[in-house]
Amino acid sequence: MIVPARGECGQASVEFVAIVPLIVAVVLAVAQVLAAGAARELADHAAAAGAVALLQGADPEAATRDAVPGWSRGRLRVRVDQRRVRVRVRPRAFVPGLAGMLETTGEAHAGPAPR
Repeated sequence: MIVPARGECGQASVEFVAIVPLIVAVVLAVAQVLAAGAARELADHAAAAGAVALLQGADPEAATRDAVPGWSRGRLRVRVDQRRVRVRVRPRAFVPGLAGMLETTGEAHAGPAPR
């Protein structure tokens, strides 16, 4: 039978408590990267919807906002410049300060102006 040395009792508990903040930080960082990826997809999709609205003679800004889920509308900025629609989306912030650095842009062009 192996008997642990005198100073090793509770070592696993101490190591577990020490590693928990690292695990939480990694999970939050992964969640933030996934949120940034979702924001990128939303920006591209919304810009395309705005360009389609331009082609159909509808309001591109309204179409852009209608193309995204409700939770992201407050994080959305739309800019229409002639036949180009640019959408900026800021992802949700799981890590404070990181969402601003991960803001993303989607852009779509409605083609040449009709004659």
